[in-house]
Amino acid sequence: MEAPLVIGYDLGTTGAKTCLFRLGDRIELLGRAMREYPLQLTPGGGAEQHPADWWRAMTEGTGEVLRKCGVAPGQVRALSFSAGMQSFVPVDATGEALRPAMTYLDQRAEAEQRRVLCRAPRVSGMNAFLLGASLHLTGGVSASVKDPVWKYAWMREHEPGLFGRLRWWLDVKDYLTLRCTGRATMTEDSANATFLYDTRGGGRGWSPLLCRWHGVNRSHLPEVVKATEIVGPLTAEAARELGLEPGVLVVAGGGDLTMQTLGAGCVDPGDTHVYIGTSGWVASVVTRRTLDLKHLMASILGARPGHYNYIGEQETSGKCLEWVRDHIALDEIGVFLSQRHVADDPEARHASILEFLGEVVADTPAGAGGVIFTPWLHGNRSPFEDRHARGMFFNIGLDSGKRRLIRAVVEGILYQKRWYLECMARRCAINEPLRFVGGGALSPVTAQILADITGRTVAVVEMPQDAGAVGAAACCGLALGIYPGFKECAQSIRATRTHAPNPEHRAVYERNYRIFKRLYSSNRHNFTLANSGLR
Repeated sequence: MEAPLVIGYDLGTTGAKTCLFRLGDRIELLGRAMREYPLQLTPGGGAEQHPADWWRAMTEGTGEVLRKCGVAPGQVRALSFSAGMQSFVPVDATGEALRPAMTYLDQRAEAEQRRVLCRAPRVSGMNAFLLGASLHLTGGVSASVKDPVWKYAWMREHEPGLFGRLRWWLDVKDYLTLRCTGRATMTEDSANATFLYDTRGGGRGWSPLLCRWHGVNRSHLPEVVKATEIVGPLTAEAARELGLEPGVLVVAGGGDLTMQTLGAGCVDPGDTHVYIGTSGWVASVVTRRTLDLKHLMASILGARPGHYNYIGEQETSGKCLEWVRDHIALDEIGVFLSQRHVADDPEARHASILEFLGEVVADTPAGAGGVIFTPWLHGNRSPFEDRHARGMFFNIGLDSGKRRLIRAVVEGILYQKRWYLECMARRCAINEPLRFVGGGALSPVTAQILADITGRTVAVVEMPQDAGAVGAAACCGLALGIYPGFKECAQSIRATRTHAPNPEHRAVYERNYRIFKRLYSSNRHNFTLANSGLR
């Protein structure tokens, strides 16, 4: 069979990538296009996006990538999605979004969460009966104010008129598959992440008990499908808007965690990857539901049947790099001018501002002169949950210049990743090398620091910034029968470089890491004083 062409869409926090792939012994990227869209932060902790912006990014990206690659619309066989998880996208009976989507960063539903989750009797601060039932049925619990069930409750409480028109509760990529096919579905991973879905081996389905407990109307919850399932053919209307041919197969795909795992080539138990995008995480493949309630880490159904992804999630990961770029580096006139000339001078020393930051970090000694950064710029989810936690620089002295601060930010992001790995290693195997994906993996400097801080070998995959789209393309390949199984699919995803830990940096990182882990407990009360009651 001729190697088919497929499109993988990867919708992140700030933009959507459209990637055209050829499937064969190697998943080959032919071309990509990127379109950005805004994130609106609203009073009270809201974080919203307009679903129309996602669709616009897809339509524009599809047209661009087909033109750049000289590919006719009829040559595309299938498409699929990777997208951020735990958003709440309410739509009416026609499939129209009723309001802007409440993204995974939205934390305005604190009152709704407390009303249900914190009723007496309590265990670990949560209602004992709800906790027990949720752990038994779903393998987790909606412990974070950012979990989607609280967004559903917030809309019911604050927007009753709109809520009365609600037909389907969807996640990001499920809204897009509905728009592509006219069929309302939700993938297994997103269903699991609502913590209303019974994930036991013989009991898959929406739990009537948990729906009643949370006040969720089960008719609002769509049919659940697997990552490699064909949801339907592309409708004529969607094909016209995307610039494709009707009948292109629309494969379900999954959330970013699920697709990044597959796109990193992690399919066997113990396979572990580290992701740095706008958010970040560490995830390991396991074959049973795994939970660490103390550190708020749980497993989510994976793309491969019978397998789960056990995850520790970081709310702001690469976002911290954007912050340091915008608020520390860019006010240096030399950096600003190098950024301005990137488009005009392809031979410029700094191809991008992030490359410049990489050089700054490489030229600064390991340990950042004792400066330590906490990467909690929008609260934190695990290994502790605190919406009031924030970033800070610890141990600044007279000799702490901007270069040390910039390196401290990179190291702080990676200390958090080590924290996850340590928690996870108590409950599952961690295979080496760690696979490193996301935009953060483009920098060899960051990959080396990850190896040094964790003490583990790190392998960077061929297209780290497109791993989510690669996972979506892999789902197309499995649905089309190009790959007979997940192992064969993983063999088409290759690592291009490997980084071993540098023993010379072990002592300084051990010292700084011990301090890093103490900074939250030492400042928890101060975070609450500084950030509660101000929204």
